Amino acid sequence: MRIGNPGMIRIFVFMLLACSAGLAQSSRPGLDAAIDSLYLVRGFEQVAISPDGTQVAWVQRSNSGGSRIFVSSTTPGGQPRRLSTSEESPHEEGHFAWSRDSKHMAFLSDVASAGQFELYVSDLDGAPAHKLTDLQGFLDAPTWSPDGKTLAILLTENAPRPAGPLMPMTPESGLIENKIYEQRLATVDVASGAVRRISPSDMYVYEYDWSPDGKRMVVTSAKGVGDANWYVAQLYTLSATGGEMKSIYKPPLQIALPQWSPDGKNIAFIGGIMSDEGSVGGDIYLIAAGGGRLQELTEGIKASPSWLHWLTAERLLFGEIVDGQIGFSTLDIATQKIHNLWTGAEVISMGQWGVYAVSLSADGKNSAVIRQSYAHPPEIWAGPIGSWRQITHTNEQVKPSWGELRNIHWTSDRFQVQGWLLYPTNYDPQQRYPMVVCVHGGPAVGEVPYWPESFFNTALLSGEGYFVFFPNPRGSYGQGEEFTRANVKDFGFGDFQDILAGIDKIVGEVPVDNHRIGITGWSYGGFMTMWAVTQTNRFRAAVAGAGLSNWQSYYGENDIDEWMIPYFGASVYQDPAVYAKSSPINFITKVKTPTLVLVGDRDGECPPPQSREFWHGLKTLGVETQLVIYSNEGHYIGQTEHQRDIIHRTVAWFDQHMK
Repeated sequence: MRIGNPGMIRIFVFMLLACSAGLAQSSRPGLDAAIDSLYLVRGFEQVAISPDGTQVAWVQRSNSGGSRIFVSSTTPGGQPRRLSTSEESPHEEGHFAWSRDSKHMAFLSDVASAGQFELYVSDLDGAPAHKLTDLQGFLDAPTWSPDGKTLAILLTENAPRPAGPLMPMTPESGLIENKIYEQRLATVDVASGAVRRISPSDMYVYEYDWSPDGKRMVVTSAKGVGDANWYVAQLYTLSATGGEMKSIYKPPLQIALPQWSPDGKNIAFIGGIMSDEGSVGGDIYLIAAGGGRLQELTEGIKASPSWLHWLTAERLLFGEIVDGQIGFSTLDIATQKIHNLWTGAEVISMGQWGVYAVSLSADGKNSAVIRQSYAHPPEIWAGPIGSWRQITHTNEQVKPSWGELRNIHWTSDRFQVQGWLLYPTNYDPQQRYPMVVCVHGGPAVGEVPYWPESFFNTALLSGEGYFVFFPNPRGSYGQGEEFTRANVKDFGFGDFQDILAGIDKIVGEVPVDNHRIGITGWSYGGFMTMWAVTQTNRFRAAVAGAGLSNWQSYYGENDIDEWMIPYFGASVYQDPAVYAKSSPINFITKVKTPTLVLVGDRDGECPPPQSREFWHGLKTLGVETQLVIYSNEGHYIGQTEHQRDIIHRTVAWFDQHMK
């Protein structure tokens, strides 16, 4: 369960239907101006350096709608040039891949038919790109074969909606059938455009990597529905010409980012408990390409590796969430010795949500990243790791409308816990302020200091005179696997105690009014908000976004039920008691806190009946409450008017009950 983050999601937002009926009306010019500034930021959805290290390319959102690919020199002062299929606007372009000789670029575009991506190749000479495919469905993740003659893609044919549980679910009616649209691995011949589907038709492929000789692929894959079965995916190899897949590892938990070693002998990947597809954290593992004994390379590390890349056959580079920050380190395979290269209170990525990574040149000496923090909006940077030089200045006119962000620590039970405290704008230490606690989604997510976005933006509370507390309780990334697994069969207990202990720490050290504390969150954070108000009357107000009120009924309502087994130990049918003990609805009579409830009407991760059940209980018991259901929205709320409405309602609710 997660808050959706743009990147991949933004590409599909234009397909959502607009509906503004019943939206809250603004009467706060200052807040409106702060919200407007969020939409001034031009987002970057992907960045990659050329293998020869001389050029950097990126995908950027356009002011007129759609997205564009730009290419520039890696040295400062270079003039970006647009890489495109045509000058028509708006349309979507992205998901690009450099050829290994740095002379060509493959990418996806919907210029031929809105909403339908096709594969194109550009020779980077200023001429229009060449269209390779004519397919129906969703294409993703093109990569070049080592010899440059073939491109691989992920292909989901004839699907009625974009893949992924964050997207609005297809409305159900009539005879309900579990129709499966498999995402298959396919290859495209660059010379002829011929498409070959190489993975079996009954397997859903999530990620893949070419072997160094181009003859095989390593994939993560599972049978059945893609959104749910990512959680039980295995590691397979298959021939690059197709055929049966060979399972080389069946993990007890989740796996991500398989990468073939340069000598072709081994495959490295990240494994651990992961609550959301795309939000990667765990330990780094190694297995022989033919299968066999599994080797854990980062046992006991007090961080959560989120990405990896082979530098040589003996050494890995990995990105990590460490104590709420992002870091990059090298790992010697033989000795398992780790050497940190860089750590900072900012977010470094290539554009994929939940994966903290750098794009490296072939020799590993140069890199390109999207760099951002709470103080600075995203821009493209390039250079050696930790010595990046700024390439773009697209967002330099946008300034934060919130206060200073500080890293804080406290002790809870046996754990050292970390979080972020956002100070009010124009903070005066002589005043006492209200505070809102914002619990992240997941739970296997790390709250890290990225530039706040437009969906469920709670940073704007800072400009309205609030402290905002972002805790990383047990279950989060950033402190190692023991910490991430510490809320298994314990939702709402140890993790909630961590949050309460963090509040006590803050109240004892900064001028927060202990009688004016609120709580909010989306997804897992929405559950924790519902749980909090059933366990204590400490909170003056609450806003629960896409929450979970009843784990027992939720099990049969959501579209990704496989994620729950590792956390609860069994299905709800086998052990209903472990689900019941963490269900807020079973403690609903204890609630006194005014609670606003928000959800999308086509949310498959946290379906709206969960929100309605909680709201109905509060209303029946006479607790002040409101329920807002957003039309044609999934777990990620994508329509601008709905995002604005959520911010306005959230601020107004806390103001009404805490000021």
